[in-house]
Amino acid sequence: MGKPCIICVAITGSVPTKADNPAVPITVEEQVESTQEAFEAGASIAHCHVRMEDGTPTSDPGRFAQLKEGLEKHCPGMIIQFSTGGRSGAGAERGGMLPLRPDMASLTVGSNNFPTRVYENPPDLVAWLAGEMTKYDITPEIEAFDLSHIHQAVLMKHAGLLPGKLYVQFVMGVKNAMPADKDVFDYYVKTMQRLAPDAEWCAAGIGRNQIEVNEWCIAAGGHTRTGLEDNVRLDREHLAPSNAALVKRAVDLCEKYQRPVATWQQAREILELRPV
Repeated sequence: MGKPCIICVAITGSVPTKADNPAVPITVEEQVESTQEAFEAGASIAHCHVRMEDGTPTSDPGRFAQLKEGLEKHCPGMIIQFSTGGRSGAGAERGGMLPLRPDMASLTVGSNNFPTRVYENPPDLVAWLAGEMTKYDITPEIEAFDLSHIHQAVLMKHAGLLPGKLYVQFVMGVKNAMPADKDVFDYYVKTMQRLAPDAEWCAAGIGRNQIEVNEWCIAAGGHTRTGLEDNVRLDREHLAPSNAALVKRAVDLCEKYQRPVATWQQAREILELRPV
């Protein structure tokens, strides 16, 4: 058997709505229930956003605190990863939940285009978020939307500006950003192996690209991300019935490529996270 594969489930995000798929969890209670099912299916990381009751994205620390408490109760040991993304806040608001000390938090170290706007990550904000993660002993998950983001993350790690083990996620398939292209993926893997051979990496495919990017990662020895934040469908004809159903597809691919699915204990060891 190969190296254990860490499966991250991105449970809700900031964009999908129940109009897109009724299974998208919006309230804290729905998110906890959906995450518990995904945890039991094989996910060891929960990538977390929070919403207002009407579904509007927010960075409200109070809601993050409620979600963290629920996940710790119902998914003991699961790695909790907060999003500091720009769709649910601006400036320092994006890191207002970091004093809650999740295990991990997303960090994008450069700007890029999104479908209808610029995803702004200016150097001063990136430095501040990285400093907050260092202050509260939070391991960043670098969300790389561009090749330059990989290089910048490695530079920041060498400079002592990023705490914990370097963990880079390639986000593939966002319109106007990195395409879901196998040659690009292969080059990014080689770049990681060359610049940061001791780092861990994963990738996320957006929309219809999710399952193929899952397979690329698992076949190449990396980790992978799935979930309703990134994709609300099983295929062109069928909506995904749950986050757990999307996790199960990744688990099946692990079996195909003889990769054991990482338990939460193994995932914490691989990522060198603080003990629970």
